Amino acid sequence: MTPFQSALLGLLQGITEFLPVSSSGHLVLAQALLPGFEQPGVLFDVMLHFATLAAVVVYFRRDVGRLVRALAPGGEPAQRRIAGWIVAATVPTGLIGVLFQDVLESLFHAPRAAAAMLLVTGVLLWLGETLGRPRHGLERFGLGRALAVGTVQGLAIVPGISRSGSTIAAACLMGVRPEDAARFSFLLSIPAIVGAVVLQLPHLGGVPAEALPVYGLGMAAAFLSGVAAIGVLMGAVRNARFRWFALYCWALGIGYLLWGP
Repeated sequence: MTPFQSALLGLLQGITEFLPVSSSGHLVLAQALLPGFEQPGVLFDVMLHFATLAAVVVYFRRDVGRLVRALAPGGEPAQRRIAGWIVAATVPTGLIGVLFQDVLESLFHAPRAAAAMLLVTGVLLWLGETLGRPRHGLERFGLGRALAVGTVQGLAIVPGISRSGSTIAAACLMGVRPEDAARFSFLLSIPAIVGAVVLQLPHLGGVPAEALPVYGLGMAAAFLSGVAAIGVLMGAVRNARFRWFALYCWALGIGYLLWGP
């Protein structure tokens, strides 16, 4: 992997992670089109996700701080409940990731499958906007919704299914306001990405020392573009304008299936 490839993929990851268009799907398609691209397992993909995780923590640092303080004795009960729902939602995500790790990793080398899953993402986004009836915020999220969104996030490990898009759409379909659905989705991504990084740590030994700066370049590009992209997404989420992203996913998925290698 060259420095140019690393920076390009990092920029792509940072932008698409926070738009409901599947960053993993874009990475799989881009890597299939880059000549000579190689990585041990899916380590580079996960390291890019770790960089965008850092972007989430920086952007939502106040929310993260409130949740951490709520876990201390005498913490705010409402924030403690939200923290509990995040933990509960992480359980089905983790089970899906661990039980189907090998199958899911094989899909990262199947660009046509990722293109097909982009069509699924488009359907989810369209349904989230057209059928969602926002009625309440996170204070009434509840355990059942948390488990449902966590299961959706686990299924979104499949390249081409947008993690943010599918979880936000699912929460909107269950009556959560789009902005609150987005906040919960991003906060929920923190333990999920940490778990994915831990699972990929054994591959770190397969990276030559001279390649680490190249990985770092991609991570820096993903972090910087990610911080900028979150603000753009939150503005779009407030207006619940998902259908344009749905059309984009359909166009990209069909285009690759028709003309891609």
